[in-house]
Amino acid sequence: MSPHPQQPAVEVSGLVKRYGSTVAVNGLDLALDTGSVLALLGPNGAGKTTTVEVCEGFRRADAGQVRVLGLDPARDGDRLRARIGVMPQGGGGYPGVRADELLRLVAACAANPHDPAWLLDVLGLTSVGRTPYKRLSGGQQQRLSLACALVGRPELVFLDEPTAGLDPQARHLVWDLVAALRADGVGVLLTTHLMDEAEALADQVVIVDAGRVVAQGSPAELTTRHDEQQLRFRARPGLDLTLLHEALPEGMEVRETTRGAYLVRGTIDPQVVSTVTSWCAQQGVLAEELTVARRSLEDVFLELTGRELRS
Repeated sequence: MSPHPQQPAVEVSGLVKRYGSTVAVNGLDLALDTGSVLALLGPNGAGKTTTVEVCEGFRRADAGQVRVLGLDPARDGDRLRARIGVMPQGGGGYPGVRADELLRLVAACAANPHDPAWLLDVLGLTSVGRTPYKRLSGGQQQRLSLACALVGRPELVFLDEPTAGLDPQARHLVWDLVAALRADGVGVLLTTHLMDEAEALADQVVIVDAGRVVAQGSPAELTTRHDEQQLRFRARPGLDLTLLHEALPEGMEVRETTRGAYLVRGTIDPQVVSTVTSWCAQQGVLAEELTVARRSLEDVFLELTGRELRS
């Protein structure tokens, strides 16, 4: 007889949250499996932070059902917070507290914490352990916030923009830690504006806009749907693309994305590549840096949520 399936780490169904007349979250569904990483993506004001705060127990839903590690975060907040780790964006440490003091304080609240000194070492913070929080750099504050989220050996971690302000070395360290958490069976729900980060880390991606889910799936599923690919090349700026567009199969997109950078989007096959290079030859230009690739997650995100700036 097969075992019962493992309970999701996070299960949200029909979540609604209003602030006055504003509906921040409007019937949102998502599920995060134990030992996997879910990236919750969306433009500013899409409802990401509100959704996460409801899951953490800091806000109460107006409608819908939320279960986190099998508990109701609104009713069982005390029991739940002992089992989760939260890394808010912007740190949140007391200005005068020293880095090692803050981490030891958080560790003292956990039943079976990691060794704070070990975690400081892993995150490259040993040398600033005696430094007041307000004197840490932005990147050091981010890493200390991550240490505070992890020191209690959580079963589930919420990471809000975990690599904001980090240099490339620290960013990849955080990526390695997220991979290690997944390998240890810890669920990770992260929000990020870095699409390459979501592609690199997430097992599942949920894209939200105006409080609703507009797409979800693995990064590969989201970027390979509709059999669409991209051919990119560089050439002399300002080329007239009319004849190229006419020579390509119907429905293909052709445009100059930035000065001297050209994009052909659709189903890219050998005949399309030949058509593009032949057209370049007719124009007397050499197609440089010609590449064929699937859509990126950023392409999908912009197609679904638009390119206008959000406040």
